[in-house]
Amino acid sequence: MHSDVLDLALVVGRDGANAGLRQAARLGMPIADRGISSIIEVDEPFDVVFDATNAVAHTEHAERLAPFDTMLVDLTPSRAGRMVVPTVNGASAAGLRDISMVTCGGQAAIPVLHAITAEHRVDYVEVVTTAATLSVGHGTRINLDEYVDTTQDAVRTFTGVGDVKAILNISPARPPATFRVAMSMLGSGFREDSVRDLAEGVAKELRGFVGGFVVSACSVQDERAFVAVEVTASGERLPRYAGNLDIINSAALSIAERCADDRRSIAEAEAS
Repeated sequence: MHSDVLDLALVVGRDGANAGLRQAARLGMPIADRGISSIIEVDEPFDVVFDATNAVAHTEHAERLAPFDTMLVDLTPSRAGRMVVPTVNGASAAGLRDISMVTCGGQAAIPVLHAITAEHRVDYVEVVTTAATLSVGHGTRINLDEYVDTTQDAVRTFTGVGDVKAILNISPARPPATFRVAMSMLGSGFREDSVRDLAEGVAKELRGFVGGFVVSACSVQDERAFVAVEVTASGERLPRYAGNLDIINSAALSIAERCADDRRSIAEAEAS
């Protein structure tokens, strides 16, 4: 709705009574309720499709969209496509047809861990994600194993650290807990000023598309380094505690807009 690059053509669900579809209709958006069939049975293929279903369903969606010139942005933890984190390897997304946005915890942790491991020796990483139960939907709950596996795999891929553990806490606290990701690292040569500066530099960059991203804690003790970040949603549609949804949505939109800009530039160059 707010993008200067993308036009919203259709909001699709698999249940016409879904609250999200009803909300989209109230906002004047075109809707359909036959899932992937509603997307592939149109006269003109879509340029971008965002998949926010679940990991198993995404595999089918990727297969059925494969014959079309559609960029599929995967917000499920399926690992079917190329894993992309905007500030780390966003430039590599151009031309991809299935883009994995990893997980919400991965989008929060990986930019920080990537920066720190580039400057310090890290032998072990533990990522503990805490999200309010009210912000964790059915799709995530049936994909908890995939969430953990995908987050661990992505941290290994983007940091080069082999020994990685990811944990997801779904908090029932009232008032709801703000989305938080805590990163513990074991290694050598850590300096608190360096670790803090690297984390704060990443936070500043991320706030370019997810404004509520902050470093909430940072400490170094001997061979241990600890960084915690929190993400507060904008509050426009998502509740402020749902930073987990805000960061992965914002990352997905950022990548789609970048790829749309690239596609438009290529089309204009070919036309001239």
